[in-house]
Amino acid sequence: MIAGRPIVEGTAEGEALVTNEALSFWGGYDFHTGEIIDQHHPLAGVRAAGRILVVPFSKGSSTTTAVLLEAVRAGTAPAAILTTGVDSFFALASIVADVMYAKSFPVIALEPKDVGALQTRMHVSVESSGLIKF
Repeated sequence: MIAGRPIVEGTAEGEALVTNEALSFWGGYDFHTGEIIDQHHPLAGVRAAGRILVVPFSKGSSTTTAVLLEAVRAGTAPAAILTTGVDSFFALASIVADVMYAKSFPVIALEPKDVGALQTRMHVSVESSGLIKF
């Protein structure tokens, strides 16, 4: 178990998708399919839709929020995002998705040392308290 800090509270459960590289959602994430399309990213071609995305932080600008918001609307967003520190773009997307679509996703801040305990394909559950179980 890992004790994270909830930036946006919520619960989620699913398969982890872990990367040590930041992800640009603008031009890097296809909100129609939930696939990572940045050909320079190690997860290129992998679908993050419905998974627990573990990423150190977003890369880029506020367009991250817009792309994630569209992914929530399309049903192709990650089930939760676990990140190191507070990423305001991830948090804003979840908060606005809750207001607009009554669908938010948890955003949990982890210590960098804790991220190493998570691996792709691992089954993970996220509690509203920020507790991560695997």
